[in-house]
Amino acid sequence: MSARALAIAAALVLALPAAAVASERHPTLSELEGEIICPTCHTTLDQSDAPIARRIKHFIAGRIAAGDTKSEIKRTLVAQFGTGVLASPPRKGFDLLAWLLPLAGLVAGAVAIAALAWRWSRRRAPPLAFAGAGGDGARLDAELEGRLDDELRRFDE
Repeated sequence: MSARALAIAAALVLALPAAAVASERHPTLSELEGEIICPTCHTTLDQSDAPIARRIKHFIAGRIAAGDTKSEIKRTLVAQFGTGVLASPPRKGFDLLAWLLPLAGLVAGAVAIAALAWRWSRRRAPPLAFAGAGGDGARLDAELEGRLDDELRRFDE
């Protein structure tokens, strides 16, 4: 990798946390509307037009104008409405299961598929064996075996 590509990659990696911090310190109304659930209709605020959703939007706009961070605004809303107001559950306590169980399910599914694929790749069909060839395949009936011997003899002549 060239030095230029490495410098660009490093700049991108360093810029990502800065964008997250900027979003935390100076949230936008449209950003928070997608992260907060309307208590009445149980959709995000950007999809709801219920009276309570309009009041919450007005509250959020006022808190942004006052200089509150995203975490402060969410904390206030959770104190008023409970954790059900958040579009994504907190990543702590019992709510952590909502984040971990889907990942555990994906890992378990991948392991099961890998195990089945490995098992199917190891299973081979038994080779076909013919009577008289030393195999343990099904024996031909005597009449058919005689006809086969006659045909083979004619073929050799």
